[in-house]
Amino acid sequence: MSRVSRIPTVLGSVAPDDLGPTLMHEHLFVLSPEYVRDYGVGAWWDEEERVEDAARKLRQLAARGIRTLVDQTVQGIGRDIRLIRRVAERVPELNIVVTTGLYTFDAVPQHYAFRGPGLLLDQPDPMIADFTKDITDQIADSGVRAALLKCCVEAPGLVPGVERVARAVAAVHRETGAPISVHTDSGSRAGLPALDLFAKESVDLRRVLIGHAGDSTDLDYLMELADRGATLGMDRFGLSLFGGTEERAATVAALAARGYADRMVLSHDAHCFPDYLAPDPDAVKARGLPEWHFTHLSDTVLPRLRELGVDEADIQRMLVDNPRRFLAG
Repeated sequence: MSRVSRIPTVLGSVAPDDLGPTLMHEHLFVLSPEYVRDYGVGAWWDEEERVEDAARKLRQLAARGIRTLVDQTVQGIGRDIRLIRRVAERVPELNIVVTTGLYTFDAVPQHYAFRGPGLLLDQPDPMIADFTKDITDQIADSGVRAALLKCCVEAPGLVPGVERVARAVAAVHRETGAPISVHTDSGSRAGLPALDLFAKESVDLRRVLIGHAGDSTDLDYLMELADRGATLGMDRFGLSLFGGTEERAATVAALAARGYADRMVLSHDAHCFPDYLAPDPDAVKARGLPEWHFTHLSDTVLPRLRELGVDEADIQRMLVDNPRRFLAG
């Protein structure tokens, strides 16, 4: 598959070499739009305040030398391209790359449940057309194109709804060449059935990112994923509910020592505002997850990786070279 010459971002396309240090799995907002509209407005949701807060947090990130953030928010967790654009316009020094797909661990939502091959409305799967439009044309009428696809394979495995979404994502990948990020549950080694399905669907496994691989300390599992061509998302630094910083850093260092630095990317899976921690997510995180923020990697994790023997060439691979290769092909 040929390398793309430009990567779409919220404020326009950029050359792959201009991506620079990249966080491959973050979120600006994780929302349930009807909940925000019906219960948040006038209580804990002020759009102008939230947009400026997000811009402030991203400026702090850019000040550490990060040049690109990949927002992996899709349908199911409240992607709002209008909100994302408002933030991006206030932080033009940071590229924001966006994603299309569907986040579900089980059934597909109602707006897809009855339309598709063999369903009440027997027709081509509308997910394929929707995701393709986001990649090749634009999201809504925003003028912004998504650069990658996303689906989930969680602990329940490839249940029918999850499998349908994954197959739709695979079809769009085959048509457009867009890479795929798959949220996985490391405890159940869900990355393996995900790769099995994608292989059957003729997906180029070198264009698959196994999200949340870094929740695992099982080197054999992680090496098996990487040996099949996938990129490992070591992407929840600071989210100690699924693994502390020290064990995550030790896992990255161990894999780097074994020659796998060219198949890992680094990130936090953090966000500026998730409504599931409303009304004050920052206060909740400060009490229980104080390291879970966008600058933890720059301020704490990278120095610790260096102490563990990870050299600058490998850090360059994980932060710059691997994201560029994954997004550009």
